[in-house]
Amino acid sequence: MRKAMIDDRLNRRRLLWAALGSAVAGASLPAMAHHGWSWAEEQQTELKGTIQSISMAPPHPSLQMVAADGVLWQVDLGNPNQTARSGFTATSAKPGDAIVVLGNRHLDKTKMQFKAVRITIAGKNYDMYPERIRTN
Repeated sequence: MRKAMIDDRLNRRRLLWAALGSAVAGASLPAMAHHGWSWAEEQQTELKGTIQSISMAPPHPSLQMVAADGVLWQVDLGNPNQTARSGFTATSAKPGDAIVVLGNRHLDKTKMQFKAVRITIAGKNYDMYPERIRTN
């Protein structure tokens, strides 16, 4: 009887840990997919406009910009370490500043999202992914 109770507790504990592990793994999949490059086009393009807002909050810095044609874009910068290494900080720019973004657009054309490899503000380049910059 006592052995059966101990076995039952162990089984419940294992089941609880397995469920918890599955929940954590499932929740992290969208984040891992988002942070890679598979969602972005291979071709790099340039986007010009005006900064609407800047966020340095996790999981990665980003900004919202209004392109010259009036379309609002989400621009993902590098991870926090890459963004800091590029020299870009929360005080490097402000809403209303002109910006040029070199990067890769989302594969889904209905999403106005861009992954920046370089941003240029007031003539200063901030290279988020210098190894990925292609000059044509």
